[in-house]
Amino acid sequence: MTARDVARRVLDRVDRGGAWATPALDGELARSGLDERDRRLAAELVYGVLRHRARIDRALAAHADLARTPPRVVTALRVAAYQLLFLDRVPSYAAVDDAVRAARGVAGTWLSGFANAVLRKVSREREPALPDEPRARIEIEHSLPAWIVDELAAAAPDRLAELAAAFAAPAPLVARGNRLQTTREDLIAELAAAGIAARPVAAAPMALTLDGVGDPSRAESFRAGRWTVQDTGAQLVGLIAAPRPGQRILDACAGVGGKSTHLAELSSDAAQIDAADQLPTKLDLAIETAHRLGLASIRPVPCDLLDPAAPLAAAYDLIVLDAPCSGLGVLRRHPDAKWRQKPADVPRLAQLQRQLLDAVVARLAPEGALVYSVCTFTGAEGPDQVAALVARTGLRLVDERRTWPPDADAFYIARLER
Repeated sequence: MTARDVARRVLDRVDRGGAWATPALDGELARSGLDERDRRLAAELVYGVLRHRARIDRALAAHADLARTPPRVVTALRVAAYQLLFLDRVPSYAAVDDAVRAARGVAGTWLSGFANAVLRKVSREREPALPDEPRARIEIEHSLPAWIVDELAAAAPDRLAELAAAFAAPAPLVARGNRLQTTREDLIAELAAAGIAARPVAAAPMALTLDGVGDPSRAESFRAGRWTVQDTGAQLVGLIAAPRPGQRILDACAGVGGKSTHLAELSSDAAQIDAADQLPTKLDLAIETAHRLGLASIRPVPCDLLDPAAPLAAAYDLIVLDAPCSGLGVLRRHPDAKWRQKPADVPRLAQLQRQLLDAVVARLAPEGALVYSVCTFTGAEGPDQVAALVARTGLRLVDERRTWPPDADAFYIARLER
């Protein structure tokens, strides 16, 4: 099995089976036996096609009726076209010949000839000229559905073209150094000695961008608990929460524990942190990460936050709610989301967020603080959601921020106090 075979299998699972790209890719790579170089090529092809799919399909549609082409052949065409249009280091003949072989395996000689003809035209003619109208150009050039462009324009009208381009670019690997075990300077030196280039990120005191790390779990410093993976925007959530030793803290929707472990580090592992999530499997991973980082102040609480009988404390000094959301702020890392999410998902998720906010506010102690965050930029899930919360609860909004790529994933973060 080659890197291109793996990429096609993953993309077929995403397009036809509804799989998420990242876990599908991880699973296929685990079974593939590919070396590190080919693993990286497979990942490049999967994420590259998903980032630029509309632009790729437009180039292919100039020479083929994709709606009448078998889906697996369309996938083969997309993988090859991505290489032809975006990867200068891949010889054109290699991309074309591989796609022709794949098409032959799906549908025989006739479609292999069709694939060969289409791709040779793309190789020769490239893609149609981009539209002159600015909004239409952004939609095509950066492969963003029109409704997402509308949301982005509403959130940041003066930066629309810049941010659309940033969302179509790969995201860096960002680490969070464990402040209880090392300093950022010492960690940079340790990583350099292991052949990993690390650069400090100004926005967060323990944040680093890493280059050359490969699989983080293979790094000795990672296994020893001196760092973990967390985007700068997500790190700002913990910094704005500003937990203190001795506090009773609820990390609502804790997931795999990125924010729970950060809260534990920031409070010197001396707070009482309840990490709540509906999925016990996620909380198992959270506690596994906590143990790796040497943290003992986190208690996993599998529960439904909307259940008044959930086994949680009656009052918390600090509550962090990183709510389920449309995820548009992490399109750099999960580009399949822009083809999966639909406009109707936003009000549905906003309603769930409202319910979760009301549920956790009921557990907020007098003079307590609530930090609400979402990794998206829609108004309904961010500022509009918080404005409505303030209006119905009387909480005071004391801090409100957005982050944007390339500096961080796009987060909306608000701190409210009683």
